[in-house]
Amino acid sequence: MSQSMSQSPLAAEIHREVARRRTFAIISHPDAGKTTLTEKLLLYSGMVRTAGMVGGRKTNKNAASDWMSMEQERGISITASAMQFPYKDVVINILDTPGHQDFSEDTYRTLTAADSVIMVIDGAKGVETQTRKLFEACRLRGTPVFTLINKWDMPGRDPIDLMSEVEETLGIAASPLNWPIGSAKEFRGIVRVADRQVELYEKQASGGAAIPKTTRLGLHEAADLLGPNHCEEIDQELMLLEEAGNPFSREAFLAAEVTPIFFGSALTNFGVEPLFDAFVDLAPPPGPRIIRRGDQSDLLEPTDLSFSAHVFKLQANMNPRHRDCVAFLRINSGKFTRDMQVVHQRLQKKVRLARPHTLLVAERETLEAAYPGDIIGVISPGNFSIGDTLSAEGGFEFEALPQFQPEHFARLEAVDMAKRKSLDKGIEQLAGEGAVQLLWEWKQPESFPFLAAVGRLQFEVMQYRLRDEYGVEVRLSPLPYQSSAWLEGDVETFEKGSRSRLVQDRQGRPMVLFATPWEKNLARKNNPDHRLLDFA
Repeated sequence: MSQSMSQSPLAAEIHREVARRRTFAIISHPDAGKTTLTEKLLLYSGMVRTAGMVGGRKTNKNAASDWMSMEQERGISITASAMQFPYKDVVINILDTPGHQDFSEDTYRTLTAADSVIMVIDGAKGVETQTRKLFEACRLRGTPVFTLINKWDMPGRDPIDLMSEVEETLGIAASPLNWPIGSAKEFRGIVRVADRQVELYEKQASGGAAIPKTTRLGLHEAADLLGPNHCEEIDQELMLLEEAGNPFSREAFLAAEVTPIFFGSALTNFGVEPLFDAFVDLAPPPGPRIIRRGDQSDLLEPTDLSFSAHVFKLQANMNPRHRDCVAFLRINSGKFTRDMQVVHQRLQKKVRLARPHTLLVAERETLEAAYPGDIIGVISPGNFSIGDTLSAEGGFEFEALPQFQPEHFARLEAVDMAKRKSLDKGIEQLAGEGAVQLLWEWKQPESFPFLAAVGRLQFEVMQYRLRDEYGVEVRLSPLPYQSSAWLEGDVETFEKGSRSRLVQDRQGRPMVLFATPWEKNLARKNNPDHRLLDFA
């Protein structure tokens, strides 16, 4: 890779653009308000005039970040979406992830493209199951995490209680950067802990679809609006936080040792802008990435002049007008230019990155250049896989993205066998996205594959998309397995139970399917010379 110590025009340009980038993901348990918060960032950045809150079928608006028709029908996010837009003085790359546990594999891959995370917690429910799992994925990568305690306009728990739960459940220090003024129907605004500056909000007739009118003043100046007793109570709470709470420092935050806490309501927009502004000031720009050359590892700086990126997601049929497959790339170093040729490291050949575009959900805008931290889409000619490394010079790979062990399995067949060709195309494209895994009988790669998934809802999505995008009605027949593992060791000497099944994945790696987790544990005991791996 070429490094330049001189401040050439290109080097200066890359340094400047890297400093402006903020690339992050939003995580939460389902229904905590994650996608609604994404919508509000679009609203405050001026990218949409009114925000369409996510809801059920009765609502007449759909979230801009939920592009798939199934998402819009159900009011949930079931696939990660990516958007880029300017916000004040920075360029935002935001990754909205599925909250549903059945899509945790897609979420984990998406987190590898993020430099920081906003974690959304329901103020009434606290830290929930999926939040814990996703936070653990952030901890493994050392990713800094902001925390929004959301839905403060609804009845909820005590704020001190919630912060204690964050600390005890997630094992990270919590430090509030603002504090709520009132709660539920009496939620009036927030006060900044550091300087006692108050923001009071007025509800708009349009609800959360528009930015609320905001009054900014000091805490004691707010006595006329809040009442002197209320101001005194807030002042005492802030003094208690200063004495007994955790101090905040950006260094500890970037080291993932403390999470800054914000209170607000994404639905009404109360407390949303302070979160976004603090994010711009505190979130890290793109940092170095680990690369591997054979057995050697190294760090690649984003300001390296040589272009590099990795594929973290594939998505077919995002826009019915195009009917193509988009590869999502996270740029990690150098400068991307339109239609540039790069080295595809896995295939050991040069490829042209065709029709590059930035993304505002399903809408595409052709781009001429992009920089580290940016998420771009390029048309996949069919030779991209999740985890692929693309670079100007080649010779290295980024860390591999793990594949999770599936726990649900099914046979699939077309209701109308005349649609077999469309079915084969649909299965191949959707499996290439990582929506499901394809498995074959061991040493029988020509046999018709069956489906495997981390969560059962992935099958339902597969069935829906085959019908909606490929015009194929299919039947799914569940298979009697509840667990699986990749097999490391001599396949011929492996002793599997009578109800277990030996199969292979797309890379030809051996896997074992088990009827129950107990049988999997028994197989581990009976085969001490083999390893059963939960990740590959």
